[in-house]
Amino acid sequence: MTRVLSRVRLGGAVVVAFLCGLLFAAGFDLTPFGHAQGRSTSAKPPVQQVKPLSDAGDAFVAIAEHVTPAVVSIEATSDAPAVAQRGRAPTRLPPGFEGLEPFLDPEQRGNRPLASSGSGFIVSDSGYILTNNHVVTASDRRTPAERVTVRLNDGRSFRARIVGNDPETDVAVLKIEGAGFPVVALGDDNTARIGEWVVAIGNPLNLNFTVTAGIVSAKGRSPNGLRDTSSYSVTDFIQTDAAINPGNSGGPLVNARGEVIGINTAIASGTGYFSGYGFAIPIGLARDVMNDLIRYGRIRASQLGVGVREVIEQDAGMLGLESIAGVVVNLTNEGSPAERAGIQPGDVIVRIDEQAIDRVSTLQRVVRSKEPGETVRVEVVRFGGERRTFSIRVAEREGTTPPPPRPETRVTRDGGPLSVKLGISVQAYPGGGPRGGESTPAGLRVTEVSPTGPAAGLLDPQNQSDVIIEILAPGARRQVRTPEDLTSAVGRLKAGDYISLYVHPIGAPSPRVVNVRIGG
Repeated sequence: MTRVLSRVRLGGAVVVAFLCGLLFAAGFDLTPFGHAQGRSTSAKPPVQQVKPLSDAGDAFVAIAEHVTPAVVSIEATSDAPAVAQRGRAPTRLPPGFEGLEPFLDPEQRGNRPLASSGSGFIVSDSGYILTNNHVVTASDRRTPAERVTVRLNDGRSFRARIVGNDPETDVAVLKIEGAGFPVVALGDDNTARIGEWVVAIGNPLNLNFTVTAGIVSAKGRSPNGLRDTSSYSVTDFIQTDAAINPGNSGGPLVNARGEVIGINTAIASGTGYFSGYGFAIPIGLARDVMNDLIRYGRIRASQLGVGVREVIEQDAGMLGLESIAGVVVNLTNEGSPAERAGIQPGDVIVRIDEQAIDRVSTLQRVVRSKEPGETVRVEVVRFGGERRTFSIRVAEREGTTPPPPRPETRVTRDGGPLSVKLGISVQAYPGGGPRGGESTPAGLRVTEVSPTGPAAGLLDPQNQSDVIIEILAPGARRQVRTPEDLTSAVGRLKAGDYISLYVHPIGAPSPRVVNVRIGG
């Protein structure tokens, strides 16, 4: 009987210990009761907990797959002579980010040959492309490149035409010939929120079609350290921490819906490379510039004719403003719409029509949205707290014009013509060769090859030893003996056509075939 009681006591102790263990474990959520009960409130297994991260990853993949086919790589070149200004050697910036040159001291620049690279994106299936002005112009931001080559993600390359460019907003529009190109969707930068995810796509550091992710860090930003070159220059940048490096210039900044909300254009960095702060031109501004360039061939931007700055605490205190917001008028241009209307230096612009003006970037955006000649109501606060409203008819600022067409030929160093279509200069070669060497047939000796031309890297002008003895063009195969023979054959070709050159270097044992795509 004692042995039975002992066993009962032992069993009871085990049961009590087991129940206490369950209670202890449940207190630390180690074995929730819900598991055994199979209730719908049970905790999800670990794989379900990380599903949102997987969804986010899939979203980035979808954005990249959707947008990247419409992103292009751009190479812009000119063979202008290099001339340093004021006797000083120009500052060398990292390749692919020459867009920072305009913000350097003028003595640090240089009128050196243009050889820049960047990015862009196709906005119409007929081949219109948005990019940065500084990607396709020289260091003065106004002289267009002689040759612009666009390469698509699928490997195709095209000679691009500069439709127009605007140095003030740093926007340029290119055109490639063709149809059915992949395109991006343009979004609304006004609805972009600080903190939302964005993706930058471009060709940084010669790494083609690179995708980086980050967030919108700020809006309406004027990049620190970049010198404003004009009262019209954009100060309404989108700031992002998505990695932007040399070569990203001109590429799209894309929101989580796969819509472009900006053109990546600059970085704030002491080294010239990404250190956490990148800037993009709002797509709304870029779209307006693009439409003007395509429709009118110039920018039809409106202006009030004032020089302005941000309101600071002292301004708000003196004028009795309810908040530190608005734009202080530093000066009015002589004969400008603002001067004629009666606006004075010291006035603070607080509203245009129904739009509150809180900072310079807002003022720029509102004024740019008006058609030249349109009348706007400008409310200002004057010294002493007086509020006045002026009716002002905005004027059109001086715009840019399309680059002039380049001649088909120009004179080279040796005095001969250089065909733009082939980019080479030639002289008649009677045949023969060096003493003791191989005999070379008669033909055309290549005396110069434009570094920006279609034949760059294919023919060797250094030793002037390449001799073209025969050409194969669409519908014709012929020997060439005079420059006129070559001009006649090439003259019938259009941009994008191919021509085969049968080249026999002087003294070489055998010829070689060189295939060239015609430029225009």
